[in-house]
Amino acid sequence: MVLNFNGQRWLDGCLGALTAQRDAPPFEIILVDNASADGSLTLVRERYPAVRVLSLPRNLGFAAGNNRGAAIARGAHLAFLNNDTIVDPAWLRTLHAALEARPEFGLATSRIVFLDRPDQVDSAGDGYLLAGGAYKHAHGEPVAQVLESREVFGACGAGFLIKRDVFEALGGFDERLFMVYEDVDLSYRARLLGWRCWYEADAVVRHAVSATLGRSSALAVFYGQRNLETVWLKNTPTALLARTLPRHVVYSCAGLAFYARKGMLWPALRGKLSAASALAATLAARRRVQRTRRVSVLALRQMLTPAWLDLKRREKRV
Repeated sequence: MVLNFNGQRWLDGCLGALTAQRDAPPFEIILVDNASADGSLTLVRERYPAVRVLSLPRNLGFAAGNNRGAAIARGAHLAFLNNDTIVDPAWLRTLHAALEARPEFGLATSRIVFLDRPDQVDSAGDGYLLAGGAYKHAHGEPVAQVLESREVFGACGAGFLIKRDVFEALGGFDERLFMVYEDVDLSYRARLLGWRCWYEADAVVRHAVSATLGRSSALAVFYGQRNLETVWLKNTPTALLARTLPRHVVYSCAGLAFYARKGMLWPALRGKLSAASALAATLAARRRVQRTRRVSVLALRQMLTPAWLDLKRREKRV
């Protein structure tokens, strides 16, 4: 599944690599287009006639767009891939084999490296902080540090595989999030249902990173700060929520201070205010999520990372 919005310049690399997959189980390629106006659909139909195209009448964002694509997919597994990626020839086979060998794991995430710096890591899976925020494992670190496959908290949405029955049990991506943090939310809810996530070091994806949204755009900051609060409040069990509230407040305030220094305080504040205005809907979603939780607070706590300051400093420098 490749979601596209005005990403014509990336599609040859992305779709070309997908069509060149070796020794993978039978698969289909679905391109979901969020009402692009840059000739993306013409390129795909002319050069990649085997690709199934779902053309949406308007931009539904990452979450809803991918949900629409998943609804027409026919496989027992769903692979999600950003349009600004190039996967290795064995990518799909390797992720599929990782899940097939581990029945208790519902998701498998990739070793994602920078497109222009393939010796440097973008993500080796997602982690989640006890303070209530997500981060990318080994972001900006040398590839040599992430060559060992292991369990991680969650999958990075730029390139991962999920069992279809798990995706459907979760109700797919939360469309209220629109974009940013939707992969964190999906992983968090999967873990609450008892599903685990595997980081597969041999499944390599090269990623341009934020080619559509921009790394430091006002939209990225707004959605990131809004959805950070929504995901934390919706998914964190009550006992853990109460215990970690002070550190979450500090973490959120530190984020606002960071964006103030970058001249992005207003988009960040707008995100927080938007999350607050949607509190009733978030609490209703929280009740649904917590009613179905199968893991203990202790088991979840063991997967959360306590220290965050150095992690976030390093992440922001990359």
